[in-house]
Amino acid sequence: MPLASTLFSTLVIALAVSANPVIVHDNLVRLPFAKQVNVTSFGQILRNDQARAAALRAHGHARAAGNLQKDAVISIPVENQAVTYVASVGVGSPATTYSLLIDTGSSNTWVGAGKAYVKTSTSVQTSNRVSVTYGSGDFSGTEFTDTVSLGSGLTIPKQSIGVASQSQGFSGVDGILGIGPVDLTLDTLSPATGSSIPTVTDNLFSQGVISANEIGVSFEPTTEEVDTNGELTFGGTDSSKFTGSITFTPLTTTSPASEFWGINQSIKYGTTTILSETAGIVDTGTTLLLIASNAFSAYQKATGAVADENTGLLRLTTAQFAKVESLTFTIGGTSFVLTANGQAWPRSLNSAIGGTSGNVYLIVNNVGTPSGEGLDFINGFAFLERFYAVFDTANKRVGFATTSFTDATTN
Repeated sequence: MPLASTLFSTLVIALAVSANPVIVHDNLVRLPFAKQVNVTSFGQILRNDQARAAALRAHGHARAAGNLQKDAVISIPVENQAVTYVASVGVGSPATTYSLLIDTGSSNTWVGAGKAYVKTSTSVQTSNRVSVTYGSGDFSGTEFTDTVSLGSGLTIPKQSIGVASQSQGFSGVDGILGIGPVDLTLDTLSPATGSSIPTVTDNLFSQGVISANEIGVSFEPTTEEVDTNGELTFGGTDSSKFTGSITFTPLTTTSPASEFWGINQSIKYGTTTILSETAGIVDTGTTLLLIASNAFSAYQKATGAVADENTGLLRLTTAQFAKVESLTFTIGGTSFVLTANGQAWPRSLNSAIGGTSGNVYLIVNNVGTPSGEGLDFINGFAFLERFYAVFDTANKRVGFATTSFTDATTN
């Protein structure tokens, strides 16, 4: 597909954060983060998300079968991340600040994709090599332990850090802050140690900085190029970020979703069930809301949307969009309603993905496999912008709540 000349340069929406971004009180650590839109070719968002879904599925199946190193790597074209959420994280003493992608679908923390790793007195190289393959890239390098800083005065000593000697697919970020389940770090070191690598969250908890081994994630929908729109809360929940109560649901036991932050849910379009209760995952590293191919076909037919060649997304006229009904997600016995506006790509950003101002592009798309495959949906950031999420390691559950942006019509 030809590239538009205006997209040869990266479009970045860098959302402002404060000079001292971490607030610690009541055993909570609050870390604001920024949104970046990095589109270098039309159709990239869907391609990246579907590639990531395929990689996660392959990784989960391989882990469940006990042959991770043999089967977990799949060959796919590598492109830059299209939409990412990044936090400023310090490594070393004195600290060098890195922009790290926040990822609940992986658990290794690493640097060196952009800015080079700077060794200091706290940097200790181990004897291990480290490598991870993602749906939209990969990295390999050397494991260090080092001091990680999440803001002024808050440090985590001896945190495992991957230092990339090579990486692909991570333009615009320096690496990843992995906040997925700790078992995802198994077999990422060589020679294999047979044990997992404690995540940043694990170490904050074990060192007594936070009183609960959980993370609250708050996204907000944005149509502006400058806007503070995200917060990670380590150690509990931030009641100012959600409304009502939090509904918790246990992690699914269905493979391969069970290897990640996997849950069970069903989906209705209007009053019609398009996806019966099944397993999938919640993932900050996925841009769109992806659903099983049969559910996607039903959704496309019901909305009357057509596949748009430029963006890769479903396209509607404004007249058609006026008739779009809500999607209702039933999770843990509670209904979470994604309005029509919540299903639309921000219309002020249509040109960023190769769209036109007279159309509406939908964030719902095809996960790439039919239901019954064990990973039948991915609730990506387009879903999480409308609902507060809690990832609770200690109790093996995920929670959701409505927010003041759940029904927002500003999209």
